[in-house]
Amino acid sequence: MGGAVSAGEDNDELIDNLKEAQYIRTELVEQAFRAIDRADYYLEEFKDNAYKDLAWKHGNIHLSAPCIYSEVMEALDLQPGLSFLNLGSGTGYLSSMVGLILGPFGVNHGVELHSDVIEYAKQKLDFFIKTSDSFDKFEFCEPSFVIGNCLEISPDCTQYDRVYCGAGVQKEHEDYMKNLLKVGGILVMPLEEKLTKITRTGPSAWETKKILAVSFAPLIQPNHADSGKSRLVHLPPVAVRSLQDLARIAIRGTIKKIIHQEAMSRAGNGLKNPPRFKRRRVRRRRMETIVFLDKEVFASRISSPSDDNNNSEDVEDERPEEEETKPSELKPDPPVNFLREKVLSLPLPDPLKYYLLYYREK
Repeated sequence: MGGAVSAGEDNDELIDNLKEAQYIRTELVEQAFRAIDRADYYLEEFKDNAYKDLAWKHGNIHLSAPCIYSEVMEALDLQPGLSFLNLGSGTGYLSSMVGLILGPFGVNHGVELHSDVIEYAKQKLDFFIKTSDSFDKFEFCEPSFVIGNCLEISPDCTQYDRVYCGAGVQKEHEDYMKNLLKVGGILVMPLEEKLTKITRTGPSAWETKKILAVSFAPLIQPNHADSGKSRLVHLPPVAVRSLQDLARIAIRGTIKKIIHQEAMSRAGNGLKNPPRFKRRRVRRRRMETIVFLDKEVFASRISSPSDDNNNSEDVEDERPEEEETKPSELKPDPPVNFLREKVLSLPLPDPLKYYLLYYREK
């Protein structure tokens, strides 16, 4: 089985490959992908496959291929402060990456059919918040997940700036999906075997763009056999942040600015940039047909002329001056969490320090 890009040895290498293949095209999307390790959303026994560009499914747990998620993230055109609805939110991997871009004043909701998957998503979200150093590089819009069929959302729910559906949408449900959007909003969903971007340009006006050929398992239709009644899904209310929480956001933001100013000052005093390290050899591949995994198929982009000239050849990035350094000297030091260090050094009571750090374990 194949994917749209080469497999990586770790999360950063996977992102490098997605960038090279032009699936990741903007800095915001790249930062979000690098901040959350895809392997953290796999069960331990399947982590060897985490950095392959393939979908993964185990029971009700499902992850789309990285190239699909990157196309979705790019098409959503995410910005801080927007509201986002994820239909079929699954493991929460996509919702968490979106939350890094939306920031503290966004809205991040998900609807998931299976209760066991919601529990899995909450565990993974808790693990990210408590253990990942990447968490401190962003102000996070934490996702909220509710159980239910996304075709039974209460008609009095609020509309959203951005909506994604992670299952194949039948043509008869297209208008239902569109009506979840605010004017100016963007909907991305698999429709008629194409990943489709729909922008609401007016109360009854739409622009549609086909992005990529895909094949998703279809949406599960509501089952009213038991009671004969619809089980309406009520989405979480748009919560107003407490004054205490707003103070934490403001303090963390101020500390980050101080850290940035100190770094700029050190750079201005003539400190050298950290050494660059030689990257591994990368095999460029032209792929026009992609084999599917578990009912999910994805087609790669047509390679550029420059790729044709180097088709199936090993190429290397430019070598930095430091490449002659001994291998033992090439290993970089672990990244420093400057925000955490600064907070812990403040003359504050420990409970307040822990609050500023979200009671995180690291």
